[in-house]
Amino acid sequence: MVEEIGAGVTQFKPGSHVLISCISSCGKCEACRKGMYSHCATGGWILGHRIDGTQAEYVRIPHADTSLYLIPAGVEEEALVMLSDILPTGFECGVLNGKVQPGSSVAIVGAGPIGLASLLTAQFYSPAEIIMIDPDKNRLAVAARFGATATVSAIDAAGAKEVMALTGGRGVDTAIEAVGVPGSFVLCEDIIAPGGTIANVGVHGTKADLHLERLWSHNITITTRLVDTVTTPMLLKTVQSGRIDPAKLITHRFSFDQLLEAYDTFGHAASTQALKVIIAA
Repeated sequence: MVEEIGAGVTQFKPGSHVLISCISSCGKCEACRKGMYSHCATGGWILGHRIDGTQAEYVRIPHADTSLYLIPAGVEEEALVMLSDILPTGFECGVLNGKVQPGSSVAIVGAGPIGLASLLTAQFYSPAEIIMIDPDKNRLAVAARFGATATVSAIDAAGAKEVMALTGGRGVDTAIEAVGVPGSFVLCEDIIAPGGTIANVGVHGTKADLHLERLWSHNITITTRLVDTVTTPMLLKTVQSGRIDPAKLITHRFSFDQLLEAYDTFGHAASTQALKVIIAA
C-alpha cells in the first residue's frame, strides 16, 4: 500500500494498493522506448541489487509511475506477489524468447519457481508436449499437477536419452534453461531439435560450454534475457480472470518477525519442499 508520494508521482496516491515490479523503468530512455526496461538508464534491476530491496516495512520505489501497478479490487494479493518477478521472468525469458507455439514440443530444465512459472505460462500457447526435467521428485510431481505432459528425473546423458525417446528421436522445439549451471545448459544443447530455440533463463555464475562442433549446422537459436516486465499488465489480467493461478506456487507463509526462519526454509527446499515463501508484514 502506498504510504506517501513524491512530487513527480501522478498515477498513484496514498492508500493505493500496488504491485511492485522487480524492474524499475523511467519510460523515457532509449532502452525503455525499445521495451527493454531491464536496461533502463536510471533504473532496471536496481531493487535489492544496487539500492535497498523490498523486504522491509517501508520501501522507496524510484520511477513509481512506470514501475508500480494498481491492484484491482477483489484480486488475491498473495497471488500477485508472483507477478513481481517470477511469472514475467518465466514467461518473457522462457516462453516468449523460446517461441513456444501451438502443437510444439517444450522441455523445461529446472522445476523450481521459475521453471514452474514457465510451465504455467507456456500453456497459453497450447504446445503438444511439455517435458519437465529435474532431479527433485517432489517438484516433478508438482509439475505434473501443473500441466507437464511428462517428467524426467535425470539431468545428465540419461536424461537427454529419455527426452529423445519421448520425442521420437527428434528433440524438442523449445528448451528452456531455468537453473543457471553448466550442466543444465549442455542438457538443453543435447535435446534441442534442428530449427529449435534454447531460451536461457538461469543466472549463470560460471562458464557453460557451447558445443558448436555439433550444433553449427542445426539452425538453432539461443536467446538470453533479463526480464523486462513488459508483460506484467497482461499477466495481471490473466490472474484477475482466473486464467492462471500463480498462488499455487506458494508453499509456506511467515510473518515479518519470522524472516530468518523463512530464509532457512527456502534455503533447505529439498527437505522442506518449499517453492515460494510468502513473508507478510
